[in-house]
Amino acid sequence: MNIQTNQPASRLTAAETALVDAFAAQIGELPGNGAVTGTRDRLLDDLKKAGLPTRRIESWHYTDLKNLLRAVPDRVAGAAIDPVAALVKGATVLSILQGQADATSSINGVTISAFRDQLTDGSAMAGLTALDKDDAIGRLNGSFVRDGLVLAIAAGAEIDAPIELQALHGEGQIHTRFPVSFGAGSKATIIERHQSAADGAALVSSISDITLEDGAEITWIILQQQGAADTHLAQIRAKLGTDAKLRLYVVNAGGKLVRQELRIEVQGEGAELTLRGVNLLGGDTHTDVTLVLGHNVPHTNSTETFRNVVFDKASGVFQGMIRVAPDAQKTDAKMACNTLLMSDDGDFSVKPELEIFADDVICGHGATVADIDRNHLFYMMARGVPENKARGLLVNAFVAEIVEELEDEALVEPLEEIISVWLDKHA
Repeated sequence: MNIQTNQPASRLTAAETALVDAFAAQIGELPGNGAVTGTRDRLLDDLKKAGLPTRRIESWHYTDLKNLLRAVPDRVAGAAIDPVAALVKGATVLSILQGQADATSSINGVTISAFRDQLTDGSAMAGLTALDKDDAIGRLNGSFVRDGLVLAIAAGAEIDAPIELQALHGEGQIHTRFPVSFGAGSKATIIERHQSAADGAALVSSISDITLEDGAEITWIILQQQGAADTHLAQIRAKLGTDAKLRLYVVNAGGKLVRQELRIEVQGEGAELTLRGVNLLGGDTHTDVTLVLGHNVPHTNSTETFRNVVFDKASGVFQGMIRVAPDAQKTDAKMACNTLLMSDDGDFSVKPELEIFADDVICGHGATVADIDRNHLFYMMARGVPENKARGLLVNAFVAEIVEELEDEALVEPLEEIISVWLDKHA
C-alpha cells in the first residue's frame, strides 16, 4: 500500500512507522467493502500526515502521545483467550476475545450483531470518522478496527440483568467498536469491561458509540483493567435525547498508557447526565481522562465528579470542557475533580473549563489536590489503627464514595472489591 504524504519518512517515530507498516500488512485482510477500505486509507493517511499528537496540540497538552508511545506491538492472530466470570452475578456476558466478537447470544428486547458484518456490507461507514482534526483515536481505530458488537435495545424494553461487554485480550494489537442504541423509554445497565489476559504488551483502541432516544434511562460502566505494559486508547461518544438519563461510571485500574476520551452531546430538553470516575494510578503509569460535554438545548442537567489516587511515579490528567450553546438556557452543570497525591514523585494535572454562550445558566467547576487529612489519620491512629492500615482505609473511603452512588449492591460490591485489591497492592 503506497500512502502519499507530505511528511518525510525520516520524521516518523518508531511507533508511527510501525503503525504505517502494520496497516500496509493488514489492509488486504481487514473486513470492509470498497467504500470502507477507501475510508480506512484516508484515515491512516491523515494520521500519517499529522503524526501522533504532541503537547503542542491543546487537547493533548498533558499527554504527548508521540513521545509516550514508544513502540507498537505486532498483531497476534488467533490467540487463545477464555472468558472470565461476569463482574455481576446473573449478568449476560457478550464476549470479544482477542478482538473477535461472539454475537450468538440472545437477550429479549435486544438485537445483537457483529460489527465486522457492518464493515463487510459498508453500513459502518457513517461511524468511521474522526470527530475533529485532533482525533487521533478516531483515526487509529477507524483504520484498524476489525470487529466489535452492535446492540439495539428496543423502545420500551427494560433489561433487568446487566449486559457485560467483556473485551479480553492477550498481547498484540486489538481494535474494537461498540455501536449501541437505546430505544425510547428503554432501561438497561451496560458494563464495558476491558481486561488483559497476558503479560505481553498490547495496543488497544476502542470506541463506544451510544445513542439514547427520548426517555431512555441507562447506566453505563467502563471498567479498564489493562496489563502493566498495555496502551489503552478509548472513546465513548454519547448522544442524549429528550428526557434521557445517562449514568456513566469510569473506573481506570490498569494500563501503562491510558487515554480515555468522553465526547458527550446533550441534545434533548430535560436530559440528565451523571458522570462519575475513579482513577487509580501507580508505578510509572500515565492515565488521561478528557471530557468534552456539550449542552446544546435548554433545560438540561449534568454533574461530573472524579476521584483520583496517585502512588509512586505515576502521572494523571483530567481535562473537562463543558460547552453551553447560545440556546441552552436553564442549563445546570457542575464539575469537580479531587485528587489524593500519595507520593512526592507522582503528579496529577487538572484542567477544568467552561465555555458558556447562554446567560441564564448555573455552571461551576472545582478541583483539589491534597494528601490524606492529617487530623483524620491521627484520629484513627489514636484509636489503635496502625498507620498503614489507617491510610488504606481513608484512601478506600475516598474513592468508594463515588462507586456507592450507584445504589445497587450487585454493582457496588464487585467494583469496591476491585478497588480494594488494587489499593492493597499499591498502598
